[in-house]
Amino acid sequence: MIQNIVFDMGGVLIDYVPARFVDLLGLEGEDKALLLREVFNTVEWVQMDRGAKTEEEAAAVMKRNLPARLHGAVDRLVFWWELEMRPMEGMEALVKELKGLGYPVYLLSNASLRQPEYFDRIPGSQYFDGKIVSAFYKLLKPQPEIFRLLTQKFGLKLEECFFVDDLAANVEGAVNEGLSGAVFHGVEDLRKKLRAAGVPVNT
Repeated sequence: MIQNIVFDMGGVLIDYVPARFVDLLGLEGEDKALLLREVFNTVEWVQMDRGAKTEEEAAAVMKRNLPARLHGAVDRLVFWWELEMRPMEGMEALVKELKGLGYPVYLLSNASLRQPEYFDRIPGSQYFDGKIVSAFYKLLKPQPEIFRLLTQKFGLKLEECFFVDDLAANVEGAVNEGLSGAVFHGVEDLRKKLRAAGVPVNT
């Protein structure tokens, strides 16, 4: 029986679209393509999520691969991307409803050491009972250890947790460890999947 609901952050609670963050800087064409490739699609971005590099260290490497005219954009994207953060429609209401039904809710996110600085801006953050942010534990989804850490830290049973992520590989990793789960395709689809798992949310 499902007793706990575990949410990813980007792509589930917030609308995380790197191309939109770059568009907001007013950059197009080659500069936009360069930033997407050399900021978001880099080993350094993943290393920030793993806690292997600070933002300062990662940005320095990124700037070495980009022309000077884009260095300010790198800082904006690395240190301040969340200023343009948008809530995922309907998700705060769902988190609140789950809490009202008596379900503890947890966050399990691949994110950098800066995540606590903007956690209170994440929709529904006030309802969360706990969180695991990858960088603080040197782990990344879908590593098995991060799911075991979640349950050990908060005294949960794997088989009683339902995990929601926008990436199928992460959900598959959770399922392999004994959790239930669903790939996020919008709040209405998620509500249906929760009900199918025995969680009596409205649809």
